[in-house]
Amino acid sequence: MNLKVIAFDADDTLFVNEPYFQEVEQKFCALMQDYLSHQGLSQELFKTEIENLDLYGYGIKGYILSMIEAAMKISNNTISLEIIEKIIIYGKELLQKPIELLDGVEETLKALSGKYKLIVATKGDLKDQQSKLHRSGLGHYFHHIEVMADKQEINYQKLLKRLEIEASEFFMIGNSLKSDVLPVLGIGGYAVHIPFHTTWEHEKISHKVEHANFKTFEKITEVLSILLKV
Repeated sequence: MNLKVIAFDADDTLFVNEPYFQEVEQKFCALMQDYLSHQGLSQELFKTEIENLDLYGYGIKGYILSMIEAAMKISNNTISLEIIEKIIIYGKELLQKPIELLDGVEETLKALSGKYKLIVATKGDLKDQQSKLHRSGLGHYFHHIEVMADKQEINYQKLLKRLEIEASEFFMIGNSLKSDVLPVLGIGGYAVHIPFHTTWEHEKISHKVEHANFKTFEKITEVLSILLKV
C-alpha cells in the first residue's frame, strides 16, 4: 500500500450516535401508542424516513420532520399540536446530546497524526456534524472534514478528486459496510470495518464482504497494526 489519506467515519466510529436515535424512537412510539403497536409505529417512521432521504438527506433535522410527518399519517391528520411540540423537543434534545467518544479513538488518532493526512468522511447535516466534531475535541487531528450528501462511489470519487489522490492511496475506516466499505472497495480503495453494537436498518447488508483490500477489526486501535507498518 502507498497510502496518503486515512478517512474516518464520524457517527458510531468516532463517537456514539445510533443509540441516541433509538432512544428518541422509543419516545416517539410511547407518544403515539394509542394509534398503532410499537412495531407498527417503528415501521411507519422508518418508511417515512426512507421516502424523505432524497429531500432531506441524512441527519437529525430530517429525522424530526419525518417524525412529524409520520405522526400526521398515523393519526390521519388528527395529531394534536401538543404532540408535535413534544416531537420537536425530542429533536432538539437529540441535537444537544453530549459527545461520547468510543474506546481507542483518540489513541488511534494520536498514533497516526503526522504520519498520514487524516480526514473525516461522514454524512448527515453539515452544521450538526461540525458541531459534534468541535465538541468532541478531536477536530485538531483532521486536515479536512467532508460532510457528504451520501456515500456512494460517485461521492467518494469526488472526494478523492478534491484531495488530489488516487483511490489506491485512500484508506477508509467506519462502522457501516454499506456506506464506509463497499463503495470504497468499488473504486479501488482500502477499507476497514469496525462494527458497532447497533446499526440503523438502512445501513445493513445481507451478504458477506470478501475483498483483498478489506479487513474487519473489533477495535479501532487494531488498524494501527496495519497502518504503522506501511
